[in-house]
Amino acid sequence: MSVDILGEFLENSILWTAILSWAAAQIIKVLIEFKRTKKINTALFISAGGMPSSHSSFVTAMTMSIGFKEGFNSSMFALSAVLSLIVMYDAAGVRRAAGHQAAAINMLFRTFEDQGIRLDKKLKELLGHTPFEVAAGAILGILIGAAAARAA
Repeated sequence: MSVDILGEFLENSILWTAILSWAAAQIIKVLIEFKRTKKINTALFISAGGMPSSHSSFVTAMTMSIGFKEGFNSSMFALSAVLSLIVMYDAAGVRRAAGHQAAAINMLFRTFEDQGIRLDKKLKELLGHTPFEVAAGAILGILIGAAAARAA
């Protein structure tokens, strides 16, 4: 029995729906930043943090797609829903706290630099999300997951 791995990968509607939702969230981040600054920041296409949460959008679209395909009472849906909740909790909790710590460390680094001590580089401060950004990403994922299921 031969398995067409590439063909199966390319036909995986659940995976592609999740990727589409992630991409939509990243594009929305760029558009929000463009509206605010009138400049296109292409780095936002692959960045973490910001509005809406692409992590939340990604896992929520995956969960919704699994629910529509496998059933909302299936083990796969339950597993995906739990994973989604962990990712969203982490985005608004642990990763957000790490971003606040990075900001504090960067402030200390600036103090050292004012005294002539040079350090390698600034830490990334935008790591996590506010609860609103996480909720916006989740809503986007739900909408894209439901739309993809309806289109199928």
